[in-house]
This record gives sequence, C-alpha cells and structure tokens, in this order.
Amino acid sequence: MLREFSYPAMTHSAQPTLFDTLIAVDALAALQRSPKPALLVDCSFDLAKPEAGRRVYLQGHLPGARHLDLEGDLSAPKTGRNGRHPLPDRAEFTARMQALGLNDDTQVVVYDNAGGMYAARLWWMLRWIGHRPVALLDGGAPAWAAAGHALQTTLPPAPHPGRAGERPSCATLVRYDEVLAHLSHAQRLVIDARAPDRFRGENETLDPVGGRIPGAVNRFFRDNLGADGRFKPAIELRQAFEAVMGGQAAEQTIVHCGSGVTGCHNLLAMEVAGLRGAALYAGSWSEWCAQPGAPVATGPV
Repeated sequence: MLREFSYPAMTHSAQPTLFDTLIAVDALAALQRSPKPALLVDCSFDLAKPEAGRRVYLQGHLPGARHLDLEGDLSAPKTGRNGRHPLPDRAEFTARMQALGLNDDTQVVVYDNAGGMYAARLWWMLRWIGHRPVALLDGGAPAWAAAGHALQTTLPPAPHPGRAGERPSCATLVRYDEVLAHLSHAQRLVIDARAPDRFRGENETLDPVGGRIPGAVNRFFRDNLGADGRFKPAIELRQAFEAVMGGQAAEQTIVHCGSGVTGCHNLLAMEVAGLRGAALYAGSWSEWCAQPGAPVATGPV
C-alpha cells in the first residue's frame, strides 16, 4: 500500500540522504548548512517572455543558485520540425552541467517561480543523463521566501568544474515514430499534460495546429499542485493518475505536452505517487503537429 509522501529526513550519518523527487524548504535549508550543500539551479522562465527568466533570477534567487535558461541551455536549436524545445545533445548537456560543478555524487536541487513548471524539465534531463540525486524544491522560490529565508541578487562565484560522467539513463525517452507506431495497436497510453482547452484543440496560441494525438487522455499538469503551490500528497496523486490511466501500467505510458516541458511535471508527480517507468515524448505536440500527415484529433473525448 502506498504511504503518504514525506520528505527524507536529514541525518547525521556518514551516508548522505538522497533526494530524488521533491525536497521541502526546511530540508533544503538544513542541507545548505551541511558540509556538502546541494548544487542549486534556478530555472525561472516565461513562455510568453523568454527573456524574463534571467531577469527574475537577477531580482532574487536562492543563495548560491545558478540560472539555466529553458531555451538557451535546456534546448537544442529549432528546425521547424523538431518542436519548440527539442532536447539538446546528451554529451553537450552533460558538459554544461559539469561546467556548473556537477560530479557523480552531487545532490542537485532545481526550482523556479512557477510551481516547478520549468524546473521539472531539468529534473528529468538530469535523470536522462543518468544522474539520480536531483530533486525539485517543493513550492519553489516563493515557498523559500515565505519561510523567512533570504534571497540574493548577487551572482555566485564561478564554480569549480565537475567530473560527472554520462551514465545509463534513469529516464525513458520515445520519439515521434515510436508514438505513431503504437497508435494503431493501442499498446501504450498517451497522457497529455496541456490545459484541457488546448487538449480539445481550442484556444491554441503556441502552436500552428490545434488538437491532440489520437487516443490520448488529459492530465493537466497544474492539477498536480495544491492551492499552496506545492505538490499534492502522494496518495492523492496516485488516485488521480490511476483514474486517468484506466488500469494501464506506468511502464506502458507515454507522457507529453506542448514542447516536452510540462510533461516532465507529470512524470515527477507520477514518481512521487510511486508510478514509475513512464516515458517522455520530448518533441510533444509542437513536433507532432509539424510532421506531414500526422493524425490529429479534436473536440471532447
């Protein structure tokens, strides 16, 4: 039986605590006072104003945090056919994280000011290159400040480069052709993390075509959060996802969104709920709708 989710407690043993889903503000504050603090990464961003993320970071970030930009650091160049936020090369992304000081045993904590909407992408990408000790700060920068902890506006000193290697992935990635191949056989369930109106093909403002992948079901990523901006309890998340999945195993589930960003939020919520093994279709709807002949569904399910 799934137990209520609780954050790992900080201990004074020689073996450090591993945070690999969520970390609470108090636990992070204790970790940052320890001899081996976490590598903090601010992922603040705004889809409508891409330049705003860096500005938000400079206006106030967790002490010592570095900033990574969704488009400049966490995405590859766009071709018009590979989606709005295509994944970068794994080796290049590993090198980018090494430059921030990533070693194989580094505890990474990611956050943003949008309920984890953007930070979850980095959480997933680090698992994609085989780095498991990465957690998202539950509640993000607002929760940190609300708890009375300081934000800083000065930039941290240049990091010492790390030596993390690219290891076997802790995450599952699928491509367009794989998703397409499963449609005719209904072997895998596709979960769409976009808002319900966009899922139905209404009010589409980000992509040139409205609609969804045929056969997909909808789980809006914002429904993973409570009114306080923190993730809902594990039991509640599990019940909600199991209702959407209709008996399908997590390992046979593909998660996507508009561009491979908020789908990671659903994958994190599933991990918190104990539903492990779902895959990300990173190209997501923005890649799907750019492929000639790709099938499109609209309207209510």
